Amino acid sequence: MPDKRIGLSEAIASIESGMTIGIGGWGSRRKPMALVRELLRSDVTNLTVVAFGGPDVGLLVAAGKVRKLIYGFVSLDSIPLDPLFTAARERGGPEIHEYDEGMFVTGLRAAASRLSFLPTIAGLGSDVMAANPHLKTISSPYSDDEYVAVPALPLDVALIHVNRADSGGNAQFLGPDPYFDDLFAMAATRTFVSTERIIQTEELLNEGSFHTLMLSRMYVTGVVETPGGAHFTTCEPDYGRDEPFQQHYAKSAKDPESWRAFVAEFIDCDEADYHEAVARFHAAQEKK
Repeated sequence: MPDKRIGLSEAIASIESGMTIGIGGWGSRRKPMALVRELLRSDVTNLTVVAFGGPDVGLLVAAGKVRKLIYGFVSLDSIPLDPLFTAARERGGPEIHEYDEGMFVTGLRAAASRLSFLPTIAGLGSDVMAANPHLKTISSPYSDDEYVAVPALPLDVALIHVNRADSGGNAQFLGPDPYFDDLFAMAATRTFVSTERIIQTEELLNEGSFHTLMLSRMYVTGVVETPGGAHFTTCEPDYGRDEPFQQHYAKSAKDPESWRAFVAEFIDCDEADYHEAVARFHAAQEKK
């Protein structure tokens, strides 16, 4: 089995401006934030981002990395709206395709199956169709039914975070929900998986049951060991969401001077310095 272990910088170095990237996770849950932070530090721009968005989308949009966003929602979960994304929407950029969640998943399934589209009833009779005039309907060849023909969402690169993986890229989630990370990987030409811990293949079943093995190594290009790599989003059962830090993120985003200080302390640094800065933040909070 090939050894697919790589570093954060090596994974992000393969992403080029203009690419379409899919980001796994759901809202502010199990997002590949270490990979996102490394992408923020790169010179890559003009991206099309496909995601059930959370702070990953907010940060990338605020940094001017995103030309087009295809999404089912953008939320911080415990905070309903990401302020950076909301501000970008109010300014009129980037280009957006806001899909019903069922339509979004159908687009991923189409790409995973190497089809140009798949039919669905999701979105019919809703304003989603009016908001996305590029979407077309199709008549069933077997009945009088009509469906939305959701175009495939093929990805150049997928970024995913998991609880455990082996060196070959077999990936395991241990939390309550796999979300749709497997579809992101199957829809992508290349997939980079960050993980809390790389373990031996035979240890994977000791960590969880067979159904928790979310990704086969055949879909994974590289695996990056990044303890705390989903911070400040959840990565159950390893850790929950860092609510005080998320609140700090959201509050800082509403004031330009505070936001510049946030970026200088938590974004414009390497990953080790990021976690040290987070530790300083919590130490300061405890003194208050």
